Amino acid sequence: MSKQKIYWFCQLFGWSLLILVEYLAYLLEDGFQADELYLAIVNIFLGITLTHLYRLMIQRWNWVRLPFFQLAPRVLLSVFVLALIMTMVNLPMDRLIVPQHLMDEPWPLFGYIMSWGKTMLAWVLSYTAYHYVEENRSAEIEKILLKTSIRETEAKVLRSQLNPHFVFNALNSIRALVYENPTKAQQSITQLSNLLRNSLLADRRKTVELREEIKTVEDYLALEKVRYEERLTSYIELDGRTLFWQVPPMMLQTLVENAIKHGVSTAVGGGFVEIKSSLVADKLHIIIRNTGVLGDKKASGGFGLANTSQRLELLYGPDAQFHIFQEDDNPDDGSHHGGPVVCANITIPAQSEGIFRREKVKNRE
Repeated sequence: MSKQKIYWFCQLFGWSLLILVEYLAYLLEDGFQADELYLAIVNIFLGITLTHLYRLMIQRWNWVRLPFFQLAPRVLLSVFVLALIMTMVNLPMDRLIVPQHLMDEPWPLFGYIMSWGKTMLAWVLSYTAYHYVEENRSAEIEKILLKTSIRETEAKVLRSQLNPHFVFNALNSIRALVYENPTKAQQSITQLSNLLRNSLLADRRKTVELREEIKTVEDYLALEKVRYEERLTSYIELDGRTLFWQVPPMMLQTLVENAIKHGVSTAVGGGFVEIKSSLVADKLHIIIRNTGVLGDKKASGGFGLANTSQRLELLYGPDAQFHIFQEDDNPDDGSHHGGPVVCANITIPAQSEGIFRREKVKNRE
């Protein structure tokens, strides 16, 4: 049943019940009188009409949007006016139809206003309070939807980042290969095309499978190796159980880009970038290690810290984590480096994978 139908049902049933109960008291005391019945029917329609006019008035002037201290006097004044109108109709009629009931009333006008005032106050408070609460709830929902829209817009902006300087450098490197190694040049053009396509599609997808994101990283590393040659070494080691896990698009590429720009490129003899994935306690862990010194995060572009942290929070909430820190200079871990190393650790909770898997299946259907 619609709200409109519920409203009219409550109006008809409520006023009919109220007036007929009062009429029944007169009927038991005075016996049947047609005039009393007619007056009861008039009161039913008058009560419905007056309260409906009040409803139209508060809707037209949006009273429920007013602060409480502005709404309260308007409500009280409305109750008084409605009670006064009912009194002005009923008091003269009762003087003609049932004068015996007014003989013991020293102040009948005051008594009638108080009696109808209680009835009108109950109706007005019920109706106004209901819509006041509903309006506040709707306003809260609108705020949540607006906040969600803003967060989604922010996420789209963060997803579609591809450094224009990288594109410029990659094109210069490919130009040098055109005559020296045409096959390698064609392969590099394909890899750059893949990167650009993924960057353009990033703002349309919340997440992608880890294996797809790693393919983007591999294309990026291949293009950077054309530029840095032997000065750049990369290692990728993935747990097979993590390949289909959903991760934010272009996130790892951004971190690897910062690792090369602020780490490997500044090292005298070049350096390495290492990517590992694993499942620990039903959480996806991605570790990115690279040659470099963490230093000033602002000066180094934060190694993608601000971008990555914000995106993870927007998508997964507080359960997702991102940490970046400086490792010891010479850890005895059998790694591929000698010298200072920066380590970035990403943790994505298991429930996020389920959410995005269901979303993906639903989109396919």
